[in-house]
Amino acid sequence: MLYRLCLALVVAAGSALAQAAPPDAWRSEWSQTDFSNSAIGDWTEIISGGPPKDGIPAITSPDMIAVAQEARLSPREPVMAYAGRAYPIRYLMWHEIVNDHADGRPIAVTFCPLCNTGIVFDRSAADTVLEFGVTGKLRHSDMIMFDRQTESWWQQATGEAIVGALTGTELRPLPALMQSWQAFRDEHPDGVVMDAPDTARRYGTNPYAGYDSAPRPFLYSGEAPPHGIAPLARVVRVGDRAWPLTRLRDAGRVEEAGLTLNWAEGQASALDTGVLAEGREVGDIRVTDEAGEPVAFDIPFAFAFDAFHPDGTWMLGD
Repeated sequence: MLYRLCLALVVAAGSALAQAAPPDAWRSEWSQTDFSNSAIGDWTEIISGGPPKDGIPAITSPDMIAVAQEARLSPREPVMAYAGRAYPIRYLMWHEIVNDHADGRPIAVTFCPLCNTGIVFDRSAADTVLEFGVTGKLRHSDMIMFDRQTESWWQQATGEAIVGALTGTELRPLPALMQSWQAFRDEHPDGVVMDAPDTARRYGTNPYAGYDSAPRPFLYSGEAPPHGIAPLARVVRVGDRAWPLTRLRDAGRVEEAGLTLNWAEGQASALDTGVLAEGREVGDIRVTDEAGEPVAFDIPFAFAFDAFHPDGTWMLGD
């Protein structure tokens, strides 16, 4: 599998960097980052994922086209959806961050394939509008982003600045969906979808074929999740609570903790087969509050929830 090959290529470099004396090893590349200000207790948690700074190129102000014009996406392919705008995972797989504007606000559409964390943030913070890029570094296997204004480092899974001048600042997550292209197209026939970037990438393919059925996460040294849950099993995370996707899929609907979670067939896993559209069924998920309003949530792998919410609550049911 390609992800295993990638692991073999970067694990030695990552391990060596982790054992060095951070942050000195990074100062030449990150001369604007204030390493004296951080929320990191153990610098060995941060390792290289392989690519350098901006080696995974984030996109800013993407070209959008009308839903009716899009003919490349298969019905079951996943997209990140917010405010009538769709951002296909086939592009986010290779770029991980899209800086855009929607619903009258600046947004950052983010996706970390190693943790399956797809989150849309309001990128207004610290009295400014931030533009994000990819550091090429990982913590607990999750992408570390950076803002181009201060070069502070941000944990994608939590939206918190963890290194630099903005340490402790948190981005606000927005009520976005990861849903199938068919579902988005049906709900937003007059919506828009991100056009293919003008970059040489194998869009529509999964460079991590077989990843979400692997026994261990990529470049992760933490413990397995509790309750016998497989590390790469998906969970539905709302705040510091996590519902196993298998429970929601079996029930179809769960009403709990003031929330309603719904599952519907139709979405392919982006991290299963080598072709996104051919991945096994994972379903479309929605979460609403007691008033029926959508709430912010994401669908991380269980190990990622456990790593970033060690005191979180596992909603296992009876």
